[in-house]
Amino acid sequence: MTIARKNGLMLTSIAAAVLVLSACGGSSSGENKNSKPTYLGAVVSVSYDGASDDLLTAGLGKTGLGGSAPVAADPLNPTAAELRRIAIFNNYRALLDISVAGGYGSLYGPNVDASGVITTSEGKIAGTEYMAYSDDGTGNQNITMLVQVPTTFNPASPCIVTGTSSGSRGVYGAIGTSGEWGLKNGCAVAYTDKGTGTGIHDLQNDTVNLQNGVRATATAAGKASNFTASLTSAERAAFNAATPNRFAVKHAHSQQNTEKDWGKWTLQAVEFAYFVLNENYGDVAKDGVSRLVKLKPGNTIVIASSASNGAGAALAAAELDTKGLITGVAVAEPQIQVVPDTRLSVRRGASTLAGTGRSLFDYASLGNLLQPCAALASPTTNVFNTVNTAIATNRCNALQASGLITGNTTAELAADAMARLLAAGHQPESSVLQASHYSFATPAVAVTFANSYGRFSVQDNLCGFSFAATGAAGSATPNAPVAASATALATSFGASNGIPPTIGINIVNNNSVGGPLLDAASLSAGSVLDYNIAGALCLRELVAGSSADALRVQQGIREVLRTGDLQGKPALIVHGRADTQVPVAFSSRPYFGRNKIVEGANSKLSYIEVTNAQHFDAFLAFPGYGERFVPAHRYFIQAMDMMYDNLKTGAALPASQVVRTVPRGLTGAVVNPITPANVPPIKTVPAVGDQITFANNVVTVAD
Repeated sequence: MTIARKNGLMLTSIAAAVLVLSACGGSSSGENKNSKPTYLGAVVSVSYDGASDDLLTAGLGKTGLGGSAPVAADPLNPTAAELRRIAIFNNYRALLDISVAGGYGSLYGPNVDASGVITTSEGKIAGTEYMAYSDDGTGNQNITMLVQVPTTFNPASPCIVTGTSSGSRGVYGAIGTSGEWGLKNGCAVAYTDKGTGTGIHDLQNDTVNLQNGVRATATAAGKASNFTASLTSAERAAFNAATPNRFAVKHAHSQQNTEKDWGKWTLQAVEFAYFVLNENYGDVAKDGVSRLVKLKPGNTIVIASSASNGAGAALAAAELDTKGLITGVAVAEPQIQVVPDTRLSVRRGASTLAGTGRSLFDYASLGNLLQPCAALASPTTNVFNTVNTAIATNRCNALQASGLITGNTTAELAADAMARLLAAGHQPESSVLQASHYSFATPAVAVTFANSYGRFSVQDNLCGFSFAATGAAGSATPNAPVAASATALATSFGASNGIPPTIGINIVNNNSVGGPLLDAASLSAGSVLDYNIAGALCLRELVAGSSADALRVQQGIREVLRTGDLQGKPALIVHGRADTQVPVAFSSRPYFGRNKIVEGANSKLSYIEVTNAQHFDAFLAFPGYGERFVPAHRYFIQAMDMMYDNLKTGAALPASQVVRTVPRGLTGAVVNPITPANVPPIKTVPAVGDQITFANNVVTVAD
């Protein structure tokens, strides 16, 4: 592929065109010259023709994204282009249900155009991609920034959409959500990994990820490393001797508590986008080289967007925005934590919760304790329940011995564990998901965020946890730490979700009786299998305890709390009522209420709660999910459409409401194909019985 000079931005014509952009000059002539933000390092640019490769699907198209995972020609030495393709494939599928019956190719997908029309196109989008680090000069931050500019971008009608990564994912983490919407609508997309992403330091072999995902030794990488643990050579050697084959992972071990700055990184991604766009479309300055600032706040629509953690980052960015960079906000299932406010209460039916909900680590550590036992609460938790009954029974007994639940039988103990989750604020609709979330999400969140909030080093082994590959059952060292797969490490940029368990790197209990073991298979006192009750209790103590470790975590939590003040920006939040990962009672509902308290009549936030929707659309492929739940992504798309129409034409935003969907159900044992009847649209004016209202500091959610 070749790249030619475009609008004064000189791109080198090579097979895989890459350019390092330099900062523009000053403005001594009185002109408003475009200049690269000082926090940005070298900018690498690659253009894609929309056929052999593209911005949205990495050349795979709609069919390829729905097919088998791409592989590198040499799995031990993948190229940057191969890693990018693998990353886009995995990140796109991680957020969406890629099944025809679930709506892929009809409700959403690359072939569904910006107007919602189903086409025969593979949905490939040509354009140019720009990547850089944001850093303070130390190399310790190295926040990955990425801007995609489609060839359909129109400088006469400019728009930018943010795509801060969801979860702990890398820079392509929002490719299937806000990325796809923005590219289809001709907008530049401003992505950032927000300081999480694929930064995996193999401490045994001292190798790390570079910005483009390629692995290198930490020494060779230097400041170009995405993440290198802050250890001296002597410390690393001692750590390896005591705990061999371990890994430091950026989100957990950067010692930065990056969540406090997720809003800042999102705003920087927008500034990066403005820089790139003005280099391409700004008029030539008098010096004949520099570009003038043409696109700026006031003439460009900027929608802060994304899902989950990325959505929380978008809201945080809007709160921090002092330059008018963000025009509006449209997000789905935001992981957002709100400053305490005793004035607020949230009511649904006969249930009322006072205050602004719980912090992420509070409800994650509580779930980490109770979910294994609650998984036995028959018959309500049978949706893809892979929790081991015998081990879960031991967890119930351990919880009872600790005075945390009561009952005379395992069934009674399990019912009490479930009741305590509900009393804490989980919605009844989430009960069926507690078991599967323990198996696939909760421990990972609890361990990683505890480390992050407390700014712990990998060598601290907080609560006895570490990260390592573990031996397979039947091997010489089953469940014990072993050397990781070289292939998995080499392709980690493409396959990792940024939070162990990932790419074969698991959570290990260093304190297991007899020696370190895979956490779920580790042995407690008396060689009992109980899902490591000691580790779970240790994590829980960090929430409200008084130990030195607990005080560090609590300080970190305070640093990430948001105010709810969106400064009058129009905003839409979409959230599934059955969300078990980020429950609505701890996030969107109190955030909505706090916003109304803070902004009063100036508030332009609407909250849309969707029945029969939960956090992970990708889980709709799991047994029990598809027939019960609809894709929340359908409503994310509509929220984006409505926000764009509002900012572009002044069209009214919808009032806050509950959208009542219809589960797909089963015909025999087969999940029925989704139809528009299953996912009715958000209404501009909802029926009285579907309204979500705010009055006298009380949020009332239609039951």
